[in-house]
Amino acid sequence: MKNRLPELREREGISQAELAEAVDVTRQTINSIERERYDPSLELAFELATYFDATVEDIFLYEADEDGV
Repeated sequence: MKNRLPELREREGISQAELAEAVDVTRQTINSIERERYDPSLELAFELATYFDATVEDIFLYEADEDGV
């Protein structure tokens, strides 16, 4: 899933490790989400949104597949 995490982290001036600590996951999890190799749980998506004072939709960009699903 496409996301704006790198942009938001840069704006806040924090590292992947600092963000990971703030939302209680590993740096590798943040890295995997940013590289679009891992979709976060709904709970983690909300924690990230809360951290950045944003909505889940502000961070994660939904793209329907070719079937529109």
